Amino acid sequence: MAEAAQGTDWRSWQESWDRQQEWYMPDREERFRVMLDMVEAVVGSAPRVLDLACGTGSITDRLLRRFPDATSTGVDLDPALLAIARGTFEGDDRVTFVTADLKDPAWAEGLPHSSYDAVLTATALHWLHSGPLTALYGRIGQLVREGGVFMNADHMIDTGTPRINAAERAHRHLSLIHMALAEPTAERFRIYGEHADGDTPSPQWHADTLRAAGFAEARAVWSSPSDSLILAVR
Repeated sequence: MAEAAQGTDWRSWQESWDRQQEWYMPDREERFRVMLDMVEAVVGSAPRVLDLACGTGSITDRLLRRFPDATSTGVDLDPALLAIARGTFEGDDRVTFVTADLKDPAWAEGLPHSSYDAVLTATALHWLHSGPLTALYGRIGQLVREGGVFMNADHMIDTGTPRINAAERAHRHLSLIHMALAEPTAERFRIYGEHADGDTPSPQWHADTLRAAGFAEARAVWSSPSDSLILAVR
């Protein structure tokens, strides 16, 4: 097994994951671009970054290609995704990976640093319900240095616009499937609901909760019909 791992083309696995994610989110690169634009605007081009729920290291990959003097700590629980991340960045002393469960109140104890210029996450925290997410935001507020940033790009639903939400959801689902599977897939969503396990609160909820967690300012800096990128400044 060790020999097979040593011969694995981890970069190909990383690129395969990116292609799979882009199938669901055609605007994925745009949100990453805006995220890194705002990192540079607020904390500069050599930040110490915490890549939260990092998966295969997609944010870290783009961060280091754009900012060669940056460093990154990736945190995740998924052993398969972390294997790809560790393999992709093996030998790069700018990158560290930590296995941790973000639902564990002590998850941050294994981090190599006590504070970060930027904490970044994308398409991950929708798995948390608002209670655990509020607790997580409180801990993040303690990790971001004064003047630093937190950004979360994810699926966020404004419950005040139910007809717009329904139209967007129906269009998105149909655009992802072959027409032969349109009706069975529609029935699947009626049975199981959205992909997210959490309650996907609105962008305003995220901004309000981050301010309550100690951030001085917070608002959406990018959005699509279904997703938003929230930026909070400590």
